[in-house]
Amino acid sequence: MNEYLVKKLKQGRIDKGLKQSDVATQIGVKGNTLSNYENGVSEPDIDTFCSLCDIYGMDPAEILGEAYGLNVQGTDFDIKPSEMKLIEKYRDLDPFGQETVSYILDREVDRVQQISNAYKEGRSAAHFPTYYMAYYHSLASAGNGEYIFEDLPTDTIEVPLNELSHRADFVIGVNGDSMEPTYYDGEKVYVEKMQVLEIGDIGIFMINNECFIKEVGEDGLISHNPKYDIISGSENIECIGKVLGKVELSDPAKIQTLSSEGVRARNIGKTLLGNKNHKQKQK
Repeated sequence: MNEYLVKKLKQGRIDKGLKQSDVATQIGVKGNTLSNYENGVSEPDIDTFCSLCDIYGMDPAEILGEAYGLNVQGTDFDIKPSEMKLIEKYRDLDPFGQETVSYILDREVDRVQQISNAYKEGRSAAHFPTYYMAYYHSLASAGNGEYIFEDLPTDTIEVPLNELSHRADFVIGVNGDSMEPTYYDGEKVYVEKMQVLEIGDIGIFMINNECFIKEVGEDGLISHNPKYDIISGSENIECIGKVLGKVELSDPAKIQTLSSEGVRARNIGKTLLGNKNHKQKQK
């Protein structure tokens, strides 16, 4: 353990007039564990370190800066506990993982900077990264239903790389007016494959080989347009997926396509975030 950290932890306790047993009780560890921290035998994790600094009235960022030569004193640079946790996780990654995180971080910093510059220059849009995903043309009926088949060929559509597209498995077009004013005829929506939805969710459903976009209600599937009746829950209904939201397409001239490395990083990030491994909820 860093000698400076050992010294500061021990001195901080002494300056506060606290016994090791008292501090150990406050942070939920054994007395000999705290003794090991102060003797340099072991070191606390980041949460415990921050708790000790809080008890002793010390600034964790300042101490870490002195300990590791980060020179944070006298500057606007401030390391928050949550940021220190990220650094700790980053160090646990292998080179490939660190490279992936660095790529995504650089891309996000660039995106935010472009948005900031766009507002400063009085423009309404920046150059947002995009990618291509599976697209079904106007097969989600917001009316009387249209046919959809699992083996139906799909096209691809270029969409902005954002939180919704990150979660979605495909894009589908809306056909009809039964979901107005939420979704209008001709609009496109993101869909995440899911077999069970909760009441209030909007989803894509198969009913007698016809495809619908509806809201899940207590007694069946609901249209937002009052002129359409509820589809009874007694029907043979199969859930295809959850509608996440509308696809907002920008001016193609202001879109730059994500590189193959970007697609790879997105897919890796999507897997790490667990977007595909969520637990399905029961009604």
